[in-house]
Amino acid sequence: MISGNARLAGVAGWPVAHSRSPRLHNFWLREYDIDGAYLPLAIAPQDFEQAVRMLPKLGFAGCNVTMPHKEAALLAVDQVDPAAQRIGAVNTIVVAEDGSLDGSNTDAFGFIQALHEGAPELDVGAGPAVLVGAGGAAKAIAVALLNAGAPELVVLNRTAARADALAESLAVAGVTVGDWQERAERLADANLLVNSTTQGMQGQAPLDLALDDLAPGAVVMDAVYTPLLTPLLAGAQARGNTIVDGLGMLLHQARPGFAAWFGREPQVGQAVRDHVLADL
Repeated sequence: MISGNARLAGVAGWPVAHSRSPRLHNFWLREYDIDGAYLPLAIAPQDFEQAVRMLPKLGFAGCNVTMPHKEAALLAVDQVDPAAQRIGAVNTIVVAEDGSLDGSNTDAFGFIQALHEGAPELDVGAGPAVLVGAGGAAKAIAVALLNAGAPELVVLNRTAARADALAESLAVAGVTVGDWQERAERLADANLLVNSTTQGMQGQAPLDLALDDLAPGAVVMDAVYTPLLTPLLAGAQARGNTIVDGLGMLLHQARPGFAAWFGREPQVGQAVRDHVLADL
């Protein structure tokens, strides 16, 4: 039951009907018998700042932020955590006790938690990581890997200028840009391979990357979760590499926001995975 005292949160996007966040958060609300609701908030870009400023007045504890508002949210909140500042995007807003808005980015947290869960034997600091892609998801994953101690990060992207821009924005030693034409060869020393692009997603072409040079002990992770077993992961699994699917990142990035809004640290178990998968 939802009472007049229910705590409210949601996800702001344009469009937002595709978001799995309401299904995920409302599952946790039911599982933990919390008086609350999590709603889809379809907000046009020109209305975004005004809308999020109304969250405290409407009784919301906060919201998630999805495309295309993540960068705009960085400017719309009152306080920004260091991770969001470094990534350049906010995906979680919490209404503070004084009504101000705290912005954070939990994508890096979600990625590293999913990686630890799916490949607990992996030592991120043991060797180079190869990251395919240079978009918003790539920036969060890059920050997570660098924070976790990756000694070298190789960025591979079909458009070299975007890869260069990502490397420059990170502004740390150990980040290099690989030549796309030599992408397969750059896997030879990789400890970890991560695909942050939409290649391999349902309706998209598979990622064009041969795995012949990848070491047998390397871990392969794909941020795509529709399908759960992408062509990249299927190929890596057939070679004997440990694989990590993209669903864990989606689930784990939701945990900090849920805890802040509803006062309960949610757990990522098989039940919630099955519930979200049933809608994919």
